Amino acid sequence: MNKDTLELSKEEMKAYGYSVVDAVVAHYDTLNDRSPIATGSRKEMDSLFLEEAPEKPSDPKEVLDFVIEKVMNKGAIAAHPKFFSFVPGPSNYISAMADTLATGYNVFSGGWSQSPPAAELEIVTISWLLKIFGLPLKKGGGIFTSGGSMANLTAIVTARRVKCGDDFSKAIIYLSDQAHSSNIKAIRTIGFRKEQIRLIPTDSEFKFSTIKLKNAIAKDRLEGLQPFCVIGTAGTTNTGTVDPLKEIAAICKEEKLWFHIDGAYGGAAILDKKGKELLKGISKADSITVDPHKWFFQPYEMGCLLIRNHKYLKSTFVEKPEYLRDIEGNESEINFYDHGVQLTRRFRALKFYMSLKTFGLKAFKKAISYNIELAEKTEKLLRKSSKWEIVSPATLAIINFRYNPIGNSYSEKELDTLNQKISESVLASKEAFLVTTVLNGQVVLRMCLINPRTSFQDVKDTITLCEQFA
Repeated sequence: MNKDTLELSKEEMKAYGYSVVDAVVAHYDTLNDRSPIATGSRKEMDSLFLEEAPEKPSDPKEVLDFVIEKVMNKGAIAAHPKFFSFVPGPSNYISAMADTLATGYNVFSGGWSQSPPAAELEIVTISWLLKIFGLPLKKGGGIFTSGGSMANLTAIVTARRVKCGDDFSKAIIYLSDQAHSSNIKAIRTIGFRKEQIRLIPTDSEFKFSTIKLKNAIAKDRLEGLQPFCVIGTAGTTNTGTVDPLKEIAAICKEEKLWFHIDGAYGGAAILDKKGKELLKGISKADSITVDPHKWFFQPYEMGCLLIRNHKYLKSTFVEKPEYLRDIEGNESEINFYDHGVQLTRRFRALKFYMSLKTFGLKAFKKAISYNIELAEKTEKLLRKSSKWEIVSPATLAIINFRYNPIGNSYSEKELDTLNQKISESVLASKEAFLVTTVLNGQVVLRMCLINPRTSFQDVKDTITLCEQFA
């Protein structure tokens, strides 16, 4: 080890690398045998890690062993077959190794001149997604981002620039009360006031109410305001619900509004026959957010923004500082730092490219169809029981239900407390990760089943566990 140049010898690097790969393989190999739950108070974490920045070196293997034992093996396992909450992160080994390659080579994926293959692979994989979602291949474009939050922010900034120019003082944006919180965060981040945001109530099926949307647009126009963008959702996080995309697209076309679809969660379901039917109208969007690190089984961080006209990205984000003037290239050679917020960008396209090349799109389609069918089987199982009530049916692999035995006389407050306690007990058991959400004012248990390694037996075992605690 050469401390002055921050280097290990060739033999040390190999041994270290093999240890890292062994740890990752062991992680995948033992997933089912471990608990998906992470626990640890701030006091406990401080006692383990809190120290001054070390002046002297340590043995590399000792540091690695400590990190594997105390950090990597102590977090929640989002890829666990019984991790049912939030949006699980199943990931895949090929993509994990691709990320290692991208990081190991430290590829700069911002501009064409630094790595033409990296830029080309982003163009190619974005084109695959454009085709999947029915956006124009020649005119369309996109960019990989850190996640759906940054993709949504990029879309809203672009929509504002195209529709409002420099003056957005009267601009109004519309989204439903079930839209993901990242949209609100993005809207506020880029300088909109609370009064410029219209949260439209959803209907009884948690879908965007088009009647209320039309009324809100008409009212705002009469008040001299400037409606400019509607955000629809293709798979809400709470229920998996898909907004009426075709109807919203028609409203946006008539009103000359930008139509952004947040498909961060449910967009990938377009690869399934039932999912494609639910997502009808998604190809009418001006921009679409999809999250490959969700239902395309990629590791964190990987979001994506697709756009109908790639020129809108460049016209929104391009800056030409003096220090970049020698590497501009021609029109076909895309500098992705001109298409988004980041200048320095990691090589995110590589993991998507390598996993699709390795497994084939058909395998991804099969996994997504399995997830949708698993949620439907879960709904049928619950409906056959006198103990459970379906609050929101299986939609794009998400189902919401609550313990409410037939013939009981529990009040709504008692049912809320009971279902909250069931969740707390399941978490305390460390057998499964199952938390609640609130729908129609009711506390309900929510299962998100996008892990292809989750079996129906895993689901049945967890429901049995819930009944025991109830």
